[in-house]
Amino acid sequence: MTGQTPPQIFSPARRLAARRRALALQARPGAATYLMDDMAEDLVERLAFLRHQPKRVLLIGMAPNSLIADLTAQGADVTQAEPAAGFAEERPFPESGFDLIASFGTLDTVNDLPGALIHIRNALAPGGLGIASFSGAGCLPALRAVMLAADRERPAPRIHPAVDVRAGGQLLQRAGWADPVVDSRPLEVRFSSLASLLADLRAQALTNVLLQSGPALDRQQYSIVKEQFGTGTIERFEILTLSGWKR
Repeated sequence: MTGQTPPQIFSPARRLAARRRALALQARPGAATYLMDDMAEDLVERLAFLRHQPKRVLLIGMAPNSLIADLTAQGADVTQAEPAAGFAEERPFPESGFDLIASFGTLDTVNDLPGALIHIRNALAPGGLGIASFSGAGCLPALRAVMLAADRERPAPRIHPAVDVRAGGQLLQRAGWADPVVDSRPLEVRFSSLASLLADLRAQALTNVLLQSGPALDRQQYSIVKEQFGTGTIERFEILTLSGWKR
């Protein structure tokens, strides 16, 4: 509980639909997984650096199978949780006592982010580590620019607001995480077309789930976006990672 009702920025129904669609797309050959893969690789590196060998692990979101296999091979009992399957990050977790809880690309679209971080902390065992990675401030600058160009003097809400490093640190302190660490890293991807970018966003549950979303682009606006995005465009994703302990 955070003491007050959080503002409703995101639509739970649209978020659920986006994640269910992404899970279905992930079952197809060649689906984009580079964001989850990067987050998983970062998690493995952090665990090695911290010399943390968890025995009970909760992975939230679309964690790669390779990560699950790696943790299991190291003797960890791994539990998976997915918002599309009914796991509620903004409520107290049904289980606790985890040595590691890692969230992959889910906390950027919860309305009560402080509450979700508190629930992660509460579900950790003493000495447990929490890590949350998700899209942060600075994501998709090329797409933002072409959307603004298409909307002209009346920009519509089309791309999510995002958390930056400073706000991330404040959130962890508010949630009571010990020894909090916040960092952001870029991941650049080249796209041959606007359509290829949009397909990757759908496959990784990164489409618009705002409660008050802008109207759909009309034909003229879409033509502007498509033309200005061009071919061979490099788009940047910013991955924000929050980590801390339960003491």
